[in-house]
Amino acid sequence: MKRVGLLGGSFNPAHGGHRQISVEALRRLRLDEVWWLVSPQNPLKPAAGMAPLAARLASARAAARHQPRIRASAIEVELGTRFAVDTVTALQRRYPRIRFIWLVGADILPDLHRWRRWRDLLRAVPVAVLARPRYEGAALRSPAMAWARRWRRRADAVADWPKWSLPAILVLDTPANPASATAIRAANPDWTTAIGRHDNRATR
Repeated sequence: MKRVGLLGGSFNPAHGGHRQISVEALRRLRLDEVWWLVSPQNPLKPAAGMAPLAARLASARAAARHQPRIRASAIEVELGTRFAVDTVTALQRRYPRIRFIWLVGADILPDLHRWRRWRDLLRAVPVAVLARPRYEGAALRSPAMAWARRWRRRADAVADWPKWSLPAILVLDTPANPASATAIRAANPDWTTAIGRHDNRATR
């Protein structure tokens, strides 16, 4: 069975932090690929300040260049999904011979309980949390982790994740990367120019 990690996000823009946790996930989880799922519009983020999907997808493809096992995609447009739980369900139906694991940075976990049907997401797919600076403590104290910690898996059993019963959550201690999309936008509000403002590709 092919093993694929799913990293969803706005990628507004994509940066080295996304790439680093993906490379770590490829190595530690023994993945064949990581798919970056560039969201058409994150339901928990305001549309104001969100670059067009084509620009964010182009930034993801640029950040993933030279790493053929990272694939940037706007497949949620094709699937017609907006929420992670629906996207995972659709992907599992479309690719029954692929084993998926959902990847999140530790900065996401404190808000996971706000995601639509987040418990169903954890029942549908294993989740790997990859550490990010300043967020790991808050992640471990989060409401979602309070619910999920009874199903937390040991890091030394990480290679066996496709065989885990669900729910299952894993916290990986990975090298910290201070890159931040917020900081990039603050330093360069017109960052879309650098990656091609007129790239209108918004499909796989």
